[in-house]
Amino acid sequence: MKLKRLRIRNFRCFKNEIAVQFDDLTALIGKNDSGKSTILEALDLFLNDNDPDKDDASRDGEADKLTITCEFNDLPNEVVIDDTSATNLTAEHLLNPAGHLEIQKTYSGQLQKPKCTSIEAFANHPNAAGVKDLLQLKNMQLRQRAGDLEVDLSGVNQNINAQIRARIRDHIGELALAPIKIPLNQDNGRKIWEELKKYIPLYSLFKSDRPSSDQDPEAQDPLKTAVKEALRNKEPELNAITEYVKAEVQKIANSTLKKLREMDSSLASQLNPTFASPKWDTLFKASITSDDDIPINKRGSGVKRLILLNFFRAKCELLALETGHTNVIYAIEEPETSQHPNN
Repeated sequence: MKLKRLRIRNFRCFKNEIAVQFDDLTALIGKNDSGKSTILEALDLFLNDNDPDKDDASRDGEADKLTITCEFNDLPNEVVIDDTSATNLTAEHLLNPAGHLEIQKTYSGQLQKPKCTSIEAFANHPNAAGVKDLLQLKNMQLRQRAGDLEVDLSGVNQNINAQIRARIRDHIGELALAPIKIPLNQDNGRKIWEELKKYIPLYSLFKSDRPSSDQDPEAQDPLKTAVKEALRNKEPELNAITEYVKAEVQKIANSTLKKLREMDSSLASQLNPTFASPKWDTLFKASITSDDDIPINKRGSGVKRLILLNFFRAKCELLALETGHTNVIYAIEEPETSQHPNN
């Protein structure tokens, strides 16, 4: 699934709705303070489930209708949305008239702590009685709806929501398709959105005003991940070391107790060493050196930025692998900063 189009309304400088089209490579070029960073940060809010700040709503706009809308194409042939069986977005009538998955989030920008108040799919969806709200119904409710409509469920696995929905739609026949908004933060719609998020691209933003240090989180996180992975591979050996140390210390404690009793038997009946679980990963603090063991902090600003940019890429690709995302959106603010024209 790929990001095709973004629409923003009532967010910072964009009181009126603006739209941005995306391709495999998209460059945003404009004057200072024209809204380029706002576009990148709007994507961060939407794709990473973040909330706006209290000052993010447009000053003279409708703060309670701060909306960010994303459209996706290159859609998967099959998806799992509200049970363990696959269906597809076309069969579930979740695509807009252009054949894209279009999701709109609305935020309460008028509040001191704004939150997402609604998540909706805009789709060419059945509008006929009995089928308009099928995606909101859980399994038991779907069975009840089928019974109310006298739908024959023979041959249908009644534990699979998609099969029940398909049979109900077939029974109704005339679905009266129309472009409507489908709630995805109510009832069964919440489950559908949680599953759909697994197909949406991972988004990582590399900002131009970030520090350039090898101790900065972007640089440290991949190294910490590598340390943890290496320790995980050696976990049996580390556990053996822990048990060996405990046993040796216990021997000393037992000997100490024996000697103590020789001098005064009333002082103690037992000495039990207690151990906190060793935090092996905190023992390793990695930093980065390059040619001739020169720390990257001492390299030129352009080299530092290139190195950290690629740590950033490594970090989000590892995260994509761990979370099962198949696509990654890299958002790089001012990619030419500190770079020679050849780069």
